[in-house]
Parts: sequence; structure tokens; C-alpha cells
Amino acid sequence: MDQARQCRTAHKTAPGILVAMKRAVLALIATALMSPAQSAPLTIGETFTLVSATLGETRRINVYLPPAYTAPADARLPVLYMPDGGVAEDFLHIAGLVQVLTGNGTMRPFILVGIENTQRRRDLSGPTQNADDLKMAPRVGESQAFRTFIRRELMPAVRARYRTTDETAIVGESLAGFFVVETLLKEPDLFNTYIAFEPSLWWNSGGLVKAAPADLRVSRDRRRTIYLATSSEGDVDATVSQLAATLAADGSPQLTSTYVKYPSERHATIFHPAALVAFRALFAPPK
Repeated sequence: MDQARQCRTAHKTAPGILVAMKRAVLALIATALMSPAQSAPLTIGETFTLVSATLGETRRINVYLPPAYTAPADARLPVLYMPDGGVAEDFLHIAGLVQVLTGNGTMRPFILVGIENTQRRRDLSGPTQNADDLKMAPRVGESQAFRTFIRRELMPAVRARYRTTDETAIVGESLAGFFVVETLLKEPDLFNTYIAFEPSLWWNSGGLVKAAPADLRVSRDRRRTIYLATSSEGDVDATVSQLAATLAADGSPQLTSTYVKYPSERHATIFHPAALVAFRALFAPPK
């Protein structure tokens, strides 16, 4: 009698247990679906900070290493430096270009070194006597100190951290383009290749362009390459065209200059398409 009663009780209880288990499983599934999926950082390069005695501040440096840097393991690569090199600035899209162009074989592999800004107008502008220029920021005109930082602190740090060759290049747009041109004229031995898109050569009432012929005569024995580009909104004061004409008339076999106009682009859009063309033209793999 008792045994029969126990069997009937077990028979009634089993479905209840199954229902409870089913509900528990469904609850776990629902919790998993509602919980955010696990994520991991997306890494495209490296970053480090550099305490600068020259500038009196700490600067962040972002670096992209193409796959060719590790295959073979002892590979040495040239370095492409860029002001405006923060992750929230131009570093990501230029790193993407280097990745794509080296991947499809239309550009030699370069290490890309982006210098993140702290006070952009201070670092990238030269001295000026123009009253409107002086109103642009609390401090302007300290490009020489920024060049000293690059030469004496950043470049040695990059050579110590990475396997590099002696070849260097610099690319910049707008005020960074001004810095690129000014560096070519004032310290032409700092880089081998200078790339300036829509450079702000109106700075100091075009003084850099006016002094260019004399600067070029001083540095005539140094081999260098300069690539200039402007958009439909650029060169409204003809300073870039004037500089291009001065470069073309220089006559030195040590100087190679190119000037390209992009009438379908604007100031805000020129960097990426112009860099694509420039990198392919200047850094094409040997045939």
C-alpha cells in the first residue's frame, strides 16, 4: 500500500521537477542574451609618452608598425612622422592608408609615428609680426622648439625603441603643412621627404614664401623631396603657387618638387585622398 502511494507521488512530482528545470534553463538563456558580450581592446598600434625637457611637458606618441616590421624579425624600416598625430586627430586614417598601401604593394612599408598635440598653434606656427596671427592663440610661433624636440628627443627615442633605417619623412596638413614647409626651408637635413597638404603659408603675411629663395640657396647641397597639394579652397592668396614656382625655378638637382591641385576637394577633405596619391608617388616599391 505504502509502496503504491510512493509511486503515485513520484509520478506526480516528476513533471513538476521538469517544469522547474525548464524554467531555470530558460532564465539562464534569457540572462545570457541580455548580458553584454565580452569584449577586448582593438589594438592597431602602440603608444608611449615622452617627457620633453625642450617643451617642458609630456607628449604622447602613437606608432603604427606594418606587418613587414616583423617579417623578417630583424627588418628595419624608414619612418614617417606626422604632427596632428593623435588618435582623435589624423593618426587613424593615415595609419589605415599605410596599412592598405603596404598591403597591396603600392607603397614601401614605413613605421608611422604620430605626435599628439597639446598646443597645436604654439608648436606648428613660426614667428609672426601679423596682428591677426597673434590673436589666434595665447602662444604662437614656437615651431623651432618643436623641431628641436623632434630632432633631439623624439627621433632618438624612436631609434632606440624600433628598428629603423636612416630614411625619414614628414606629412602634415593646414598648419602642420606650414610646419612641414618651414622645416624644409629652415632645417632641410631633418627629413628626406616633406609632404604638405594645404599648407597655411599665409602665416606672417606670407613671410616664409618671401624668404624661400634665400633659404633654398643656403641648403642647395642637401638632397630632399617636397610634395605640395591644395584643394579648391586652398591657396586663396596664391602663396602655395608662389612657393611651387620658386621650388621649380631653383634648378638644384638635389631638390625634387611636386605641386598637385585637387579642385574637387575642400580643405576638410583633402588630406586622405592627397595622401593616397602622394604616398604611392613618393614611396613606390622598387620595380
